[in-house]
Amino acid sequence: MNFFIFTIFLYIEVIFGTMRVVILLLMLLLLIPVAFSATIYGTIYDLSLNKADNVKVEVNTEPRQFYVSKNGSYAFNVPIGNYNVKAEQHIGNLLVSSVTENITIKDNWVYVLDLILFPKIEEELENDIEVIQIPERRFDFLPVIILLLSVAFLIYFFKRKKAVKKEVEKEYKDIKAESDLDEVIRIIKEEGGRATQKDIRKKIPLSEAKISLMIAQLESEGKIRKIKKGRGNIIILNK
Repeated sequence: MNFFIFTIFLYIEVIFGTMRVVILLLMLLLLIPVAFSATIYGTIYDLSLNKADNVKVEVNTEPRQFYVSKNGSYAFNVPIGNYNVKAEQHIGNLLVSSVTENITIKDNWVYVLDLILFPKIEEELENDIEVIQIPERRFDFLPVIILLLSVAFLIYFFKRKKAVKKEVEKEYKDIKAESDLDEVIRIIKEEGGRATQKDIRKKIPLSEAKISLMIAQLESEGKIRKIKKGRGNIIILNK
């Protein structure tokens, strides 16, 4: 439209004067880049949708255009064509987030293209961050097996020792009980085949309850018989 108007003015100036024609040609040449270019602008956000600062923005025009956005905004003038708009945010020399968007410019108009920065993925960060590899440590089961076998052996040893001790104590008790019974028989014989339970207790240093149990056992075996007399018992040896 602007070009058409200037063309009309050009014809008029041809009619009315050469000087004006020259001036109009110069103005036309100055306006041609503006008339045949579009504007791309927008806002740069992080993932929280806050404006990102200190972001490098560039577009692949010929020549390439780029600058650092301090306040999260950017703008480029580009001719008709297909372009990549790329934004990168760095901390020191480390790239932490970036984004690349494609845009097609079909006419000389204003295009709004907002950019959202995405954090750099872990696989890419591995090239920037030194990875410390920890050597694999294999677990040795041999000490554990030896410890378990030792514990099992000690348990078996103490259980066996306790069982043997019980057997010895039982045999000793049986021998002692047998000798005590024989001692009761011997005392009754010394008393002429008849003795009171009180006399037996005097000659054997055992409790009254133990003496009563031994007499009851001898009586059940048929070796003696017990006769109640007053508050005591008379023990008679069976022939």
